[in-house]
Amino acid sequence: MDIMTLLWTCVGFGFASYTVIANDSIQTLGTWIQSNKEKFDWTTLWLGASSVLLFALWYGWTVNGGDIAYGRLDRIPYIEPQWYHALAPGVLLVLTRFGVPVSTSFLVLSAFASTFVLEKMLVKSFAGYGVAAVSAYVIWAVVTKWMSNVQIGGSERNWRIAQWTVTGWLWWTWLSHDMANMAVFLPREVDALTLAGISALFIAGMGWMFKEQGGKIQNVVISKTDTNYVKSATLIDLVYLVILWYFKQYNNIPMSTTWVFIGLLSGRELAIATFSGGVKNFKEVFPIVAGDFGKLMIGVAASMGIIIGIHTFA
Repeated sequence: MDIMTLLWTCVGFGFASYTVIANDSIQTLGTWIQSNKEKFDWTTLWLGASSVLLFALWYGWTVNGGDIAYGRLDRIPYIEPQWYHALAPGVLLVLTRFGVPVSTSFLVLSAFASTFVLEKMLVKSFAGYGVAAVSAYVIWAVVTKWMSNVQIGGSERNWRIAQWTVTGWLWWTWLSHDMANMAVFLPREVDALTLAGISALFIAGMGWMFKEQGGKIQNVVISKTDTNYVKSATLIDLVYLVILWYFKQYNNIPMSTTWVFIGLLSGRELAIATFSGGVKNFKEVFPIVAGDFGKLMIGVAASMGIIIGIHTFA
């Protein structure tokens, strides 16, 4: 590997790691942070999430012969990174600083993937959004009246144990999918020394994210109904886990987990507006749902721009 390839590998992987941690991880940890920040110090949450991250990273590396992407890059062959590859997560970094929850899968992997693979990613992600939105609408139509969060009472401890368990499983499932968004810059097999360096980088990034309580992307979670209550947060994570697990097992084509998460929150908000008896109405909810979907479209447009640019100038 020559010096320029090494440079763009480090820059691209660094940008991708920052943006995946700061942008995408809020999908799995956002409701957990929001509903636990008054109960636990940020360092406790950081250590808990970091332990699962290290397990996912080292377990995947061990069972997949040095591949930390869990086979998600099997259809995207390794390409030595160039400056235009590093540009993709650089764009995402800027969008992240403005609090835009765009898909890192599209923005980062589009720089490496063929149009055929990208088309399959788009189809799978659209399907994920639709399944998540419809499932959430049906589920919250049933439980809206039951999920009274005014008084948790004596069940708070049990709910919190359930939440930490579900969130840990969800966090591992998500990591085994979205690790590909960072690993795409690396050879498909990495050695133990490189893995140790990656681990240190990830833990440091997680520390910053928890200290900032999720950063600007956390507003996507905060703006939704009752996400600061442990019962609501647990149910959101459980539904997200089941849907994400299904699509993860369906095939090894990468997909946008951001689309699944936004679809879930959108379906949930629409159900609450329909069945909550006036707690929220469509005039309040629709601009939020439409705004989140519009931000997803920004990610798709940016991905298309990157692909066109690479094919034009590379």
